[in-house]
Amino acid sequence: MTYLPLLADGGIIDSLSESTRRTGETFGFDAWLFFCQVISFTIVAILLQQFAYKPILKVLEERRHKIADGLANAEKIKQQLAESEKRYQEILTKANAEAQKMIDEARASAQALSDKKTQQAIAEAEQIIVKAREATNIERDKVFADLKREVGRLVINTTAKVTGKVLNDDDQKRLSDEATREVAAA
Repeated sequence: MTYLPLLADGGIIDSLSESTRRTGETFGFDAWLFFCQVISFTIVAILLQQFAYKPILKVLEERRHKIADGLANAEKIKQQLAESEKRYQEILTKANAEAQKMIDEARASAQALSDKKTQQAIAEAEQIIVKAREATNIERDKVFADLKREVGRLVINTTAKVTGKVLNDDDQKRLSDEATREVAAA
């Protein structure tokens, strides 16, 4: 409160304004020139604000939007790429499974075909063996029949020569039958 009388008296304010005026004169301060410079600066600041800063800020804002859109698109593309990679893996897995299934089916089919061919070969071999046995039996029967006839003829000829007698048809038949029975029993 003691300072209030000094202010009211105008002592400090006068002293302050005098000090300010002298400092201004020392540095070459001119109030009219300062006022003109303030007006000029204000006009230049308004013109710059209107014709330079606003378009620049507008361009910067557009660029900021483009960058944000680009980042959003990049994120979207990255997500689509991840989905595509996932689908690719699913398709690849599915294709591998189908290929494995086809391979297994082909192996099973080949095995079945091999088994079928083996069975056919065995059946054909058995048929060949049966036919060979039949042919052997037929040939053996034929050989035995020929042998019986030949043995019968030899027995009849030998008996006729040994006995010196001519054998009739009944004797020849009886001797032939006995020789056949003995050959068959042996």
